[in-house]
This record gives sequence, structure tokens and C-alpha cells, in this order.
Amino acid sequence: MFGFTATLSEIASVLFKLYYIMKGRLVVFLILLCMGSIFSGVQAQIISVPSENVDTDSLKRAFADTHYYFGIYKDNYFIFGPSISSKPTSKNTNIKFQISFAQKLTKNTLPWGTYLYLYYSQKVFWNVLENSMPMTDLNFNPGIGLAKPIFMKNRFIGKLSLQLEHESNGRDGLESRSWNKVTFGGSVMVDPNFVVYGKFWIPIVDGENNRDILKYCGIFQVGWSLQSPNRKLSTSVTMIKRSGWNLNYNWIFEAAYRFSTKSNQYLFAQLYTGYGEGLLAYKEYHNQLRVGIVIKPTLFSEF
Repeated sequence: MFGFTATLSEIASVLFKLYYIMKGRLVVFLILLCMGSIFSGVQAQIISVPSENVDTDSLKRAFADTHYYFGIYKDNYFIFGPSISSKPTSKNTNIKFQISFAQKLTKNTLPWGTYLYLYYSQKVFWNVLENSMPMTDLNFNPGIGLAKPIFMKNRFIGKLSLQLEHESNGRDGLESRSWNKVTFGGSVMVDPNFVVYGKFWIPIVDGENNRDILKYCGIFQVGWSLQSPNRKLSTSVTMIKRSGWNLNYNWIFEAAYRFSTKSNQYLFAQLYTGYGEGLLAYKEYHNQLRVGIVIKPTLFSEF
């Protein structure tokens, strides 16, 4: 039998070398996939949801079900990767993962066809290559609000939302970060494979150490997502506008691929370029490429 031993730093060194070989191709491929969604969706029209996913009547019953409803809210992912604007190190190469779910709180439909939901998302940055593998930044994002599905001529075309959100990192002293938002969001399914979305907010900044957070984490966001006809490949682009009159955006490019339409688990790549990726270091610029897996909601992802 053959034995093999290696330190974590040696394994990381090999991974970094492989990364340098592939990083240019990965970044270009990811951006081209995402930007291609602009041109592919230009001629799309609003049509009915494909029967192989969910028909309109069953979707209405799902929203109006007399029982409580629990499910995925935003993408749930687990990804790993380094910085691509500087030499990868154990400090700038980490795991990022997100857990997100929604719980319907009301049995009956509320006025204007709305439903009351409790939301919770948690985003974590985990430096697994450092000693003791510390989780350096935990971002907690609970919220409560109304969601309204939109149907037109017996076709589901999207959803509107009104929420009160809180976001903080659970720390005290100089490392404490927190703010609140009243958010207005909407997603429109232009066709079953092309979705455009937007979200803007009224900020209530209560954190003493992040009074300037709008300069980095933004004042609104817009984006689009595109799926292939067989719904195996999906791409998305999100632009987060930072405060100010100049064209200062944080960008998120994502691409996901699943091997079977019977599964909602995807291979996943995410490129984040800008500020405010995490609350603790919200003033620091990040240009981070990570890959891993993602679990997506049935119809479209929330952002």
C-alpha cells in the first residue's frame, strides 16, 4: 500500500497553482455566460410557466394553501475560492456560505392578495486555511414582510414584496455593524427562463461604527437571470448601486449547472467585485471568485 501525507498549506499551494492556470478562463467564461443573458432575453415575451415545473392553478393553491408554508428564500450555497486581484493567500482565500429560508405566517390571504412571511438569511465567511479555521464574519439578516404573487391572464409573471429587514454581525465594540431597511422588491418573469428583478430600500442606520455604510453596501440593486431551455444551466447578474451620483456599482456574476432536472442542486460559480460583500470589512474592496454548490428555489432566486 502507498501512504500519502501532506499539510493543509501544501495542499493549498497546489490548489493555488491550479487556480492560476485556470483563473483567466474561469472569469471570462463566467462573465460571458452572465452577460449573454442580456442578449438572449431581449426578444422574450410573458408566457405561461412550463407544465413540467408547476402549472398556474397549482401555484395559486400553493400560495393560498390553508396550511403553513416553509421553503427556500434566497439561494443556499457553499463555495470556496481566492481573491483574483491579488496573490491568493490563506487570509484572502475562504469559504463563503449562505443559508436562507422563508416561513408563511398567515393561513388566509390578506388584503390585496398578499401573504405575511418571516424571512431569515445568514451569510458566513470561513477562513479554513488559517490556524484554527476561524469564521471571521457572520452576517444575520432576519426580516418580516408581505409578498404578493402576480398573475396576468391566468399566467404567473412574478412577485412583489414589502419587508422590514435587519442586518448585523452580532459583535460588540468597534467591530459591531448593524442597519435596518424598509425594502421594496419585485421580480418579473418575462418568460419562464428569463427574470428581471429590482429592490430598493429606505435605510435606517443605527450602527455607530457603520454610519457611512450606504457608500459601500448601496441604496438599490437590479439584475436579471437566464436559464437554458432545458433549465440545467442558469446565469445571473446583479448590480448594487452605491450612494453618489457617479456610476459606482458592486457586481455579482453567477453561473450554475445541474446534471439532472430532477434535482435542485447545482454546481455553482460566483464572482463578486466591489465593496460590502460582508459587514465586518464592508469598506474593503473584494474581487473574489468562488466555486461550489448551490440549492435554488423552485421558480426563481431572491436577491
